[in-house]
Amino acid sequence: MTDTPQDPRRRHSAPVVDGPGKAASRSMLRAVGFTDEDFRKPQVGIASTWSNLTPCNSHINVLAESASDGADAAGGKGVIFNTITISDGIANGTEGMKYSLVSREVIADSIETVAGCEGFDGLVAIGGCDKNMPGCLMGLARLDRPSVFVYGGTILPGKGHTDIVSVFEAMGAHSRGDIDLIELKQIEETAIPGPGSCGGMYTANTMASAIEALGMSLPGSSAQNAVSRDKHDDCHAAGEAVLGLLERDIRPSHIMTRQAFENAITVVIALGGSTNAVLHLIAMASTIGVELSLDDFTAIGKRVPVLADLRPSGHYMMSELVAIGGIQPMMKMLLDADLLHADCLTVTGKTLAENLAGVAPYDEGQQIIAPLDRPVKPESHLRMLYGNLAPEGAVAKITGKEGTRFSGSARVFSSEEEAQARINDGTVVSGDVLVIRYEGPKGGPGMREMLTPTSAIMGRGLGSEVALITDGRFSGGSHGFVVGHVSPEAFDGGPLALVDDGDTITIDAVADTIEVALSDEELQRRRAAWKQPAPRYTRGVLAKYAKSVSSASTGAVTDLPD
Repeated sequence: MTDTPQDPRRRHSAPVVDGPGKAASRSMLRAVGFTDEDFRKPQVGIASTWSNLTPCNSHINVLAESASDGADAAGGKGVIFNTITISDGIANGTEGMKYSLVSREVIADSIETVAGCEGFDGLVAIGGCDKNMPGCLMGLARLDRPSVFVYGGTILPGKGHTDIVSVFEAMGAHSRGDIDLIELKQIEETAIPGPGSCGGMYTANTMASAIEALGMSLPGSSAQNAVSRDKHDDCHAAGEAVLGLLERDIRPSHIMTRQAFENAITVVIALGGSTNAVLHLIAMASTIGVELSLDDFTAIGKRVPVLADLRPSGHYMMSELVAIGGIQPMMKMLLDADLLHADCLTVTGKTLAENLAGVAPYDEGQQIIAPLDRPVKPESHLRMLYGNLAPEGAVAKITGKEGTRFSGSARVFSSEEEAQARINDGTVVSGDVLVIRYEGPKGGPGMREMLTPTSAIMGRGLGSEVALITDGRFSGGSHGFVVGHVSPEAFDGGPLALVDDGDTITIDAVADTIEVALSDEELQRRRAAWKQPAPRYTRGVLAKYAKSVSSASTGAVTDLPD
């Protein structure tokens, strides 16, 4: 090992294992299976988000093996390591959900930490749930080494075309008295049939599609069933692809450009994707050094229609989109209409246009993706709202099915639990605008998703009669007249902190405004009387997060440059 020729692809691993001064390093690695030949190969770290605490990630251990095998087959040395994941579906509606968005930063930190320490030359990251996917991309972006992201794949539908949101909404229906405990238990037992991420165009499938459009996944990776030969082949190919990227020194900073992010936003809008994509794409762009703001979503949304009839607002599930060809034919349609940037580089080493050149259109008769001349909605469903309630902006998902304007009387709550109790006991009634505050990035801390209250509203039959606004977030499975990410958040003295029960709030998704009917003088009077609440946590990861996290309008990241 003293005269190993320097391989330019090994610029990170060579200092760790080459030469007599690194005998101790090699000795440690021999104990985990390295051979003399392995020390001469580029090392590819395989970041696995496997755990058996959630179906989204319960199969990723075997996918990681496939990715490692692919790296080995292409002349590299795959090294598997784990990072954490949490389950939004399990934690929703509890104090534990405050750790959800925090986990995105922990995952990015951990991938950067392991790869930076161990000297991996390239990486494959495999994610399968809402926060570990953007967390993986942020870790890869920080390292800026040749990398490929692999989506763990979507779950299959449950009995009766059900999924996790069906269970949440059944809970609301039971609270209302529409179904009994036996019916609720039947849905609970059959809605989640096995491994894979939640089955609609919720946050996981939204982010998988966005990452493929961004160019950081191999073509087709976002639209494969978790339990399939295709997904194993995708992982194997990703491991191989990293060696090609190493050969050409193609790194995330070459792929994750401003135009690539615009492509990702375009695909998210066309698919009717989750509001969380706004938060995560801004965070990912910030990490790679690309300027992206709420206003970019508005500008792109004016020219890009919603094409997909996918849950939660539509009918179909991701597995049904997989069956008709995934998102590639839709991307080809968008490209042909000059709605995508053709020359963006991707992890194949080719441009987006080159990847899509041979893609065939969808078969005639399919009902999932509408043609451009007959869209589900002619403009974006993701609305960036501004006004005296949200001077720095807020994010709404308005498909039009719930209307485009809502005006009602504020019913104010200072926590999700408080709001949930009042929904369940019938206090919340038609015409209310629920205000759930002190749930922002700092105030929560952690910006909890509001899937439990929005599902309860739907389950009680109030979906078109009640609006909900919050400085927290929404699950990709939430639907109805909902507005999140209100900034500045209440904990920082944002106007949401000044609203009282009975104030009239108006949300207009055509004018893109969110206003409370109070004069500037009245708002100033209330602000003078307002006192910032004490932090809910003073030690531990939630306290550290609250001290370092940025506004939702800048992605709720913890490492903004000074």
